[in-house]
Parts: sequence; structure tokens; C-alpha cells
Amino acid sequence: MDWLTKPASEQGRAIMAGLVSPVDLAEAYLYAAEKHPDGDKIYARLTPERARSQAIAAHDRAKAEQRLGLLDGVPISWKDNVDSAGVATEDGSALLKGRVPERDAAVLENADFAGLVCLGKTHMTELAFSGLGLNPMTATPPNALDPALAPGGSSSGSAVSVALGLAAATIGSDTGGSIRAPAAWNGLAGFKPTPEAVPSRGVLPLCRQFDVAGPLARNIEDCANLFAAITACRTPDLTDADRMSLNLLVLDGVPFEDARDAPVAAFEESVERLARAGASISRAAPPCVAEAMALSPILFAPEAYGIWQAHIEAAPEAMYPPILARFRAGAEVSGPDYVAGWETLRRLRAIWADTVAGFDAVILPTVPILPPDRERLLADADFFASENLLTLRNTRIGNLLGLPAATLPTARPACGIMAMGAANDDLRLLRVAKAMETALLA
Repeated sequence: MDWLTKPASEQGRAIMAGLVSPVDLAEAYLYAAEKHPDGDKIYARLTPERARSQAIAAHDRAKAEQRLGLLDGVPISWKDNVDSAGVATEDGSALLKGRVPERDAAVLENADFAGLVCLGKTHMTELAFSGLGLNPMTATPPNALDPALAPGGSSSGSAVSVALGLAAATIGSDTGGSIRAPAAWNGLAGFKPTPEAVPSRGVLPLCRQFDVAGPLARNIEDCANLFAAITACRTPDLTDADRMSLNLLVLDGVPFEDARDAPVAAFEESVERLARAGASISRAAPPCVAEAMALSPILFAPEAYGIWQAHIEAAPEAMYPPILARFRAGAEVSGPDYVAGWETLRRLRAIWADTVAGFDAVILPTVPILPPDRERLLADADFFASENLLTLRNTRIGNLLGLPAATLPTARPACGIMAMGAANDDLRLLRVAKAMETALLA
């Protein structure tokens, strides 16, 4: 059996049953990554010595019936903003070329304790500040569904590594949609946790107020098991999740403004499937969403530029001009406006929580557009800017409101449906997402 395209949890059960060895899995993935024609555009660097050592240890534990958990011995990839001791972590940027941390990030340490095998670090957009996945300064991975299209970012290489069978699953990060957008555009599931739920030490920041690491995988079970691994928490109980009686709110208004036909059609078809499966569907457009979205320019770019200004201005020529312009826009926001923006957002978050308290999840199209043509993006700066804003428009709602969010594939390629849960109630959202997944696959 070709295990490389099987879900990570299924691989873990196969290891437990003695059907496959972690060593064979690691070698097969390393070989696939090295031989793939776009392997060097997907992986920034492989870590074969680490992978083989971890796989051998996992094999020995399995043989001794001392496995650390379901994913013990399963090989995954890591976004290149997650520190890995002794191996370059460059955040997709020429500004950080040759940066080698001395210690693993906390999420990588936790994954090691769960027995996961580290295959290597994947390419990403510069300093994680784009939703399109293009990076002409280092490398741009191909979209797994069509190489002529943008792969989605900033966790571009992470998503593509899984979609093309070069990793069983992956850990990316999400500040404005960088887990969910590439997951949707490459036919995967993705989970953005509540930021406070995941340790941030050793993950290079973009906006600390919004950043969070999380999984991209083939299904929600994998996302749930990976979430447990990187947080060193108990595995979410998905038992009988498919029997949940779901009460869902379709978020009208902002998510559908300027949305393209295909993502909207895919979403509405999915809503119909959920309704036929017994879900109760309501629709509303709470005004607090538009008010929160208006704060985006005030809150994201100033923090990002404040963190990276010294590096950027030391060598601005080393950056792709559209990304450089996004960072520099942060200098135009005053300190009082930034503080006032956060005061307003905290008030809007409380209003949102009260408004949607009776629903299991709020659902919307993950991305309101299809992946655009990468050559046109590179040739037209205005097109790059407008498509980037639309790409992250829907996902950014969850970031601004401080919510966990999961994306699922729909029946249409590169179109996802997203569910947002209550802040700090990540485990419940994973159960809801599992119930939705079951209904959509029925």
C-alpha cells in the first residue's frame, strides 16, 4: 500500500498494528521529497539525520509496545518560521539567511515528546506577511491542484508538502489566514487554534497579538491529533461527533462582498448538504464584523513593522516590493490610533460573543476567491495587492475576533468552508468540524 497519501492518524494506526514501520515511512517521504521535480520549491531544507534518528526510536518503541501516542512515528513537515535547533530557520526571508537557532520551538519540542518525526522545513512567504504564497526572493511552491496558480500563504510549502504526498501532515502558522487559505486552495483541512492555546516560544512572530501555530492535514481527525501533540494536551474526543445536532449560523454580509461565483456556489452547496444531514441553519450579518474588519489596517501592519523594522530597513532591497510596501504601511499609523483600535476591538469581541452564543459554529466561505494566476500576480502589483486582501478577508475575521477556526474541503476544487467557534473552546470546535466533515462526505 502507498502510505504517503494516507491521513496521519491512519498511518499511526498502521504503525500500531505492525503494518508499516516508521523507518520505512520516513525513508519513503525523504526519497519522495528529494526526487520530486518541485521538491526544492516546497522544502527549504530537509532534516534527514533528525528524521532517521526519530524514526528508528519510534520503530523501537512500537516493537516494545511503548508507543507515545497515535502519531508516534508519523513524519510531518514544519513551516520555516518554527525554530529547529541547529538547522536554519529563515522565515522565508533573505533578511534572515543563515539564521540558526540553538533550541527547538516549544511546539516542536512537544511534537518530539509525542513521537512525531520531523522531515524538514517548508518554504513560506516573506516573514509570513502574505496570503498568496508567492515568494520570488526564495522560492514559490506550486499549487498542488494547478502549478500555474498561487499556492496560498504564508504556509504555502507546508500545505503543498501534504497535498503532494511529501509529508503526512504539517504545522504552519496563522496571523490573518495563513493556515486556512493554503489549506483551502490545496484541498486540505486546516485548524487555526485560539492563540492562547498554543505555546508561541520559538515561532518567529509577525503580529504577536494574532499569531498562532496550527495543523494542516488531510482531515479533521489529523488536525485534532496534531493540535494535541503541539500543545501537549489530551487528544480531543471525536467519538460520536457525527451524531451532534448542529446549530450553525451563516455569516452573511462581509464574507460575500466581491466574492467570486465558484467559492460562493461551493459554500452554498455545502450548506445544503449540512441542512440535509440535520443541521439547523440560520443567517445573520452582525454589524460588529464590519466594524472589526475596518480596524485591520490599524492593527496588523503597525505591529508587524514594529517587530521587523530594523531588519527591513537594514536591507530593504532584499524584499519583494509588494511585501515591503505592506510592512512599511505600518509606519503610517499613530500610536494613539493603534491603542484606540485595540480598545475598540476588545469591545467588539464581547459583542460578537454575546451575539453568537447560541450557535455551535459560525460558517462562511474560507476564501472568497479562487487561487489567482501566479504570473499575473508577479507582473501586476495592483492585482497582487487586491487579490491578497481578498484572499485573507474572510479568514481575518476569526483572527480579529480571537476565535478558533477550521476549514474543510468542499466538493469543488480549491474551495473551502470555514467554521469559527468560541474563543478558547478549541476542542468543541474540532468536534463540530468533525461532524461537518462527516456530513459533507456522506
